[in-house]
Order: sequence, then C-alpha cells, then structure tokens
Amino acid sequence: MTKYLKFETPALKHAGDLASVYGLENHGLVYLDQVFWNIPESALYEEAVFRGEGKMVYGGPFLVRTGKWTARAANDKYFVREPSTENKIDWGEYNRPMSPEKFNGILSRLQAFFQGEELFVQDVYAGADPRYRVPFRIITDKAWQSLFARNMFHTISNKDELNKFVPEFTLIVSPSFKVDPRIDGTLSNTAIIIDFSKRIAIVANSSYAGEIKKTAFTIMNYLKPLQDVMAMHCSANVGNEGDVALFFGLSGTGKTTLSADPKRRLIGDDEHGWSDHGIFNFEAGCYAKVIRLSSENEPEIYNCTRKYGTILENVIFDQATRKIDLDDEELTENTRASYPLDFIPNSVPEKMVDAHPKNVIFLTADAQGVLPPIARLDMNQAIYHFISGYTSKIAGTELGLGIEPEITFSACFGAPFMVHHPFFYADLLRNKVEKTGAKVWLVNTGWVGGKFGVGKRISIRHTRNMLNAALDGKLDKLKFRKDELFGFEVPLSCPDVPDEVIDPSNAWGNKDEYWMKYDALAARYIENFKLYVDGVPESVVHAGPERLRK
Repeated sequence: MTKYLKFETPALKHAGDLASVYGLENHGLVYLDQVFWNIPESALYEEAVFRGEGKMVYGGPFLVRTGKWTARAANDKYFVREPSTENKIDWGEYNRPMSPEKFNGILSRLQAFFQGEELFVQDVYAGADPRYRVPFRIITDKAWQSLFARNMFHTISNKDELNKFVPEFTLIVSPSFKVDPRIDGTLSNTAIIIDFSKRIAIVANSSYAGEIKKTAFTIMNYLKPLQDVMAMHCSANVGNEGDVALFFGLSGTGKTTLSADPKRRLIGDDEHGWSDHGIFNFEAGCYAKVIRLSSENEPEIYNCTRKYGTILENVIFDQATRKIDLDDEELTENTRASYPLDFIPNSVPEKMVDAHPKNVIFLTADAQGVLPPIARLDMNQAIYHFISGYTSKIAGTELGLGIEPEITFSACFGAPFMVHHPFFYADLLRNKVEKTGAKVWLVNTGWVGGKFGVGKRISIRHTRNMLNAALDGKLDKLKFRKDELFGFEVPLSCPDVPDEVIDPSNAWGNKDEYWMKYDALAARYIENFKLYVDGVPESVVHAGPERLRK
C-alpha cells in the first residue's frame, strides 16, 4: 500500500518489532517493499480495514468476501513427486503428482511476483502438544488471511522465541497469483502444491481461507503418522470424568456442532492427533459452517458470529445496520466463521488432554434416509466403515457441488486430506482402539422418513440425546437388534428419541421402498470396498453389508 499511496499504514512503524532473524530471503523472497512480522489481531484489523479487504460488522467480526472461491478447490491439489516421499504418498484422485521442475518454475514466478510487494508473516505452531508440534511460517499478501492464521494456529507471545523462530514448513499464500495450465500442467489457474523435500507449500489463486488450514492439515497428516501419531479429521471433547470422545466426519456432518456441547469441554472442532499420551488439537481455532445457525441449537458457535476477532466469510449483512443474516445463502451455502477456540466458554485451554478416547463416533449424513441414527460397531466393522467413509457431500463445501447432496465414500472420513494409503491410517486406528478399549459408533446425522427432498433431517436435539446416552454409558444397558443388512447393533429405544427415528423404516410410508433404498445403499458400499479388498484382512471384508435376500 505504501508504494502506491505514499501513506503510512497503521502498523508500519512496528512492522518488524516481532521479526525472526530467519528472514524471508531464506525462502527466496527478496526486494520486498515491507514485511509485517507477527503483528497481533488489533493491528491486523486496522491494516485489513485500511486496505479495503473487508468490513467490520455488528458485534465486531471482520467480514470478507472470497469471490468465486467459496469452497475448497478439491481438484487443484498437487504433491511434488520426488525420491524421499514418492513411495509413501498414495497417488490418485486427491494426491496428484507434479514434477520438481514444474514446481520450481511456479515458485520462481511467485518469488518474482512478490518483489516490491508488502507481505504478512505469522510464525506459529501446528499441534498443541509440544512433543509433536510443527513450526509453520504462514506468508500471505492479505492482512485478513494473516489474522486467519492467528485464529487457527498456535501463536507465540514470547518475543525472544519469535526472534529465534525457524520454520519446519513454510506456507505461501497469494489469492492474486495465478498458475498457467499451459506451462504448469495444472487443471486450472488455481493450485495448492506441497513439496515435502523443500518443506514449502503454495496456495495460488484462491481467496478461500480454508485452503490455508487444510493445507497445513494435509502436511500434518503426512508427518505425524510417521511418528506413530494417528492424524484424524475429527472433532474432540471431554467429559467431567476425563472421558474423551472423537467425532469423525466430512464437512456438513455435524463435527463442529455436536462437539460444542455445553455439558462437555471442547478440545477442538476439526483436526487432531492421537498419540501414546492422549489427544491433542492440531489447531488453536475453529472454522465453522454458519449457514442457518441458530442461537437455540448452537448457542456457543452462534455467539462467536458476533464477537471481535471472528472472521466471517461470505455471510450476507445489511450495509446500514451492519447486522448479519445467517439464513441468507445468496453467495454460498458454505458460509464460514473463523474464531479462536478460547471463544467457546467450555473449551480446554491447553487444547490437549493426556487421556485416551472412551468413545469414537463416525458421523455420516445419509441423504438416502435409510441408515439408523446410531449403531454400535465391533472392531472389524469399525475398520470397514472407517475405510469406506460413507456420507453425502453437502452443498457448498467443495466448488461445483449442486443443491442436492451427493453420495460419496471418502476414505478415513477425510480422503482429500489423507496422504498415506487408507490402510496406514486404518492400522493406526485399530492399534489405538484395541489398546485403549474405546467403543466405536456410527451416527447418522442425515435424513429420516425418506431421502433428501422427501424426508427431513434428523434434529440436532435427537442426535444429541442419542450421543449423550452413548457417552454416558446408558445405551449399553438397553436392548439392541442386529441390523439385517449391515450386521451392526442398533438400540431398540433411546430416552427422549421417537421410535420412528430409532428405527428409520417406521418413518417411511412405503416400507418396500425403504428396503429397496437400503439394499441399494448396501450395494454401493460393497462396490466401493472392492477398491480395498486386496489390502485388508478377510475379517474386515466380511464385516461389510450383505445384500437383501429376495
């Protein structure tokens, strides 16, 4: 800004006070106009407002619009294929290779692109546990994205520690820098690229802040399992008795909402590690979907949408009153709020607990309306469903999704972020669960009484009641039935949950249609699992569903 306007920006005089001696020239970034090092939230607010990057709205959040990038560009992620990691990466749909030469060309152009520009740097950690954390440097050309980094990662307050900070991984983010498919071999002019040999990642031509957190998560998903730490796309909370619960699931299945339980303390809402010591959050903040959020059902998250320090993405607001409308989907269904975990009143300050899970929950949003709302899994069934990762993609979470949910099987309940083969993560999960004796549950947060457009979504209240009964051990005292197709155990009843919810067939007007739909879903499971048959024990293969006997 200074080179164009010749004005002093709000934080200019203090831009280098918290700088590291390990400067940006170590990343090939030279001839820069100005670098703002580790400046705090209030200074980032001032810089972002000064630069016209967004608006302050009622209550104090900073609201931004991300243009066409309202979700993750799932098809634009690449890994540099190089000798030290090429045999460890599960190459395929989500893990596309890029040659070192192509990456070096992109990096060189980005370094040249930044010459004469102003950049923001945050030196942070991914991972709350000091035994396993990774030092990250987040470099952005937008002040608000630097604020996002402070919200989502573990910051450093000690000036001497910042001065001596040396990153293990560097993430460079530029929404205005485009790659060129003709030169770079990419599918579009957007790219998210990770090079493990150089310990550098690039997010190019996307304003969606979720790319920052998910790129860091993907890196952690590669590094931590090599240390026997289970990297998990899950939320986590803990009860008063130290009983930890994990909630696996894709975006839109309820990870954030269900883990933010006022009766339990929140460890984190999205990304965690499970070590021999216990559970720790990779992040220091939350990145919650806020479309149609209500103060009645999600009071903790709702209150965060009216707090200073929160970033709101693509939420509609009234220009005159600056009040937001969480029900308005004009820009996207995937409206988001980024806020520090400390904004949740009953969160765990340390963001880690030296305790192991007693319950592991797989969340699925079944848009077919046929799966039971809760089922208990044995160990082989747990591995089968973990590798399958069945759910329905909800509108807005990825670019290109329509209004109607799409059936998907996302291995490990997070295939886009998993770098190793699913078997690697599945074996880690089996070892952790068997060692600790955790119970595993499949919870359907999707539809009941018919598929999407016919039935209705299971109420959060009913799901919470079932989860509470499971976490408190009350479900174990009730009678269960064996599911006819999937073989898992389904409770015959649950306190404060209607019978038509517990047994979904009762909510269908035509039971023959219900069984036809349920059988079709079993067939989809079986077909999908053929991808993994050669790599898993027969006991896991046989833990899957059977087709309906005619």
